[in-house]
Amino acid sequence: MTSALSRIPWQAMWIVLAVIWGSSFLLMRLGLDALHPMQIAALRVGIAAITLLVLVAATRTRLPGDRRTWGLLSLCSFFLTALPFTCFVVAETRISSAAAGLGNAISPVATVLFALLLLLPSDRLTPRKLTAVLLGLAGVVLIAQPWSAEGGPDLLGFGIAVLGGVSYGIGWTLNRRLLAGTEVPGIAHPTALMITGFPMTLVALLATCLVEGWSPVAVHGDPETLWSSLLAVVALGAVGTGVAYILQFEVVRAVGPTVGATVTYLIPVVAVTLGVLVLGESLGVWQVIGAVVVIGAGVLVGQRPKAKAGVAAPA
Repeated sequence: MTSALSRIPWQAMWIVLAVIWGSSFLLMRLGLDALHPMQIAALRVGIAAITLLVLVAATRTRLPGDRRTWGLLSLCSFFLTALPFTCFVVAETRISSAAAGLGNAISPVATVLFALLLLLPSDRLTPRKLTAVLLGLAGVVLIAQPWSAEGGPDLLGFGIAVLGGVSYGIGWTLNRRLLAGTEVPGIAHPTALMITGFPMTLVALLATCLVEGWSPVAVHGDPETLWSSLLAVVALGAVGTGVAYILQFEVVRAVGPTVGATVTYLIPVVAVTLGVLVLGESLGVWQVIGAVVVIGAGVLVGQRPKAKAGVAAPA
């Protein structure tokens, strides 16, 4: 499959990836018609793990073989799978899918912020990065509208969505720091993340069942919507998570991580568009302005400084 994808222009895969990841917020909303948020999170990671394991077997890709690497991957997986996938679907029980997608927009800014806090060798504070971080935080405040009791989204729900976006920033920063000298080839990396993330979401699901007193296979909503909800979650896990990671790997391999990361800017746009067109959701003026500010901060933080005359830009 990966060899076939390598013949597709990276621009096409980039657009498909943005659409897939942006539509994940719609799929989570559809899943909530009959399923509990913890059921959706566990199914998403489990289905994604199965999807990637099938591809690993088909391509004969080797997974990591030592406990240390698996331990580091488990730590990264908590922030890249278990926590954000749970946060976004829980947030959508209180806010619209469009607003949850806007919470994800903080990810690039959070990545830079935590890279600076963890003192990664390749990152240092510059006026551009400081401006981007401050703009991102200002954009989040504009979206939340804490000064308005009616105009903005539910503050707790939006805060949970922002936590999901921040979690990605922590996870990718830890991944860069902890696994810098460890080789995890190709799709073995996302596969390992899903394998280690699934037990975390499963334990969270069982703990929730125990505390709230319901079965892990209970229906939470209209039984008539169960099959459509399950179909949405299967698509969320297999395509929105499993296939999406494969496409991301191919885009990064084609044009590098800097260009590949720009897909993050389009994800909230797709999420908002689908929320408005399919679910009839709407955004206020301040939310639109805040979204533009946050996305602009992400674009700013992703730009590389121009090389001085006679000096080659770092690779």
